[in-house]
Amino acid sequence: MIKLSENAVKQIQSIKSSEADAKPYLRIKVKRGGCSGFSYKLDFDDSKTDKDKAFSQDDVEVIIDSQSLLYVMGMTLDFEGGLNGSGFVFSNPNATKTCGCGSSFAV
Repeated sequence: MIKLSENAVKQIQSIKSSEADAKPYLRIKVKRGGCSGFSYKLDFDDSKTDKDKAFSQDDVEVIIDSQSLLYVMGMTLDFEGGLNGSGFVFSNPNATKTCGCGSSFAV
């Protein structure tokens, strides 16, 4: 499905623990837009639907709708922090082109 790096898991858990009303699921979504055609969206959600695929890794519950899953199957979600900024990094084997910001892609 989708792999979460150790850094991504730590960051997700840190964000959830800092929120007073933390929602249980990390939702990964692909939407049209961005400079390459599609973009990624990460959000916390408190419910899943029948169309969602769910998996768990290191106590992080991830949900993704079946349409988005087609675009990100096999992807690794990482988190990098450094002097030039920090953020989640998407390593998507299905992407044929990505933009400089790393959050937009084409298939």
